[in-house]
Amino acid sequence: MSCNVGGIERAIRVLVGLALIGLAYFQLLTGGWDVLAYIVGGVALLTGFIGYCPAWAVFRINTCAAKPAKAGSTGH
Repeated sequence: MSCNVGGIERAIRVLVGLALIGLAYFQLLTGGWDVLAYIVGGVALLTGFIGYCPAWAVFRINTCAAKPAKAGSTGH
């Protein structure tokens, strides 16, 4: 499992996750929307913290910055 969620996207996911969980916790969402907010918020928070999103892997999306080549590497 390698990184496929970049730094800015990770921060956004964490903020969105916290916001959704907060909305549900403080009962600003009701009627089933609170449960959905907990689930989506939890997934966003988790993927933001670990830097890996299974959905991005399925669609081959990678927002991580490219790692620089090692010194002395010929690329073979």
